[in-house]
Amino acid sequence: MSLKAFHVLFITLSVLLCLGVAGWNGSAYMADGGVGYLAQSVGWAAAGVGLAVYGVLFLRKYKALRYI
Repeated sequence: MSLKAFHVLFITLSVLLCLGVAGWNGSAYMADGGVGYLAQSVGWAAAGVGLAVYGVLFLRKYKALRYI
């Protein structure tokens, strides 16, 4: 596995983890109503979206790159 492929895989897993934790905090907010859960949910969702944007920009920049 090349470094580029590992990077794409790692970013993909990170996005999924961030969105999963955001959903988990969102469900805790719906059950409990604590503002902290809502803030964490929004923060994790923003981190997931930011990582997704980074992943797309990385793929665009290194589209032709095969080996590092």
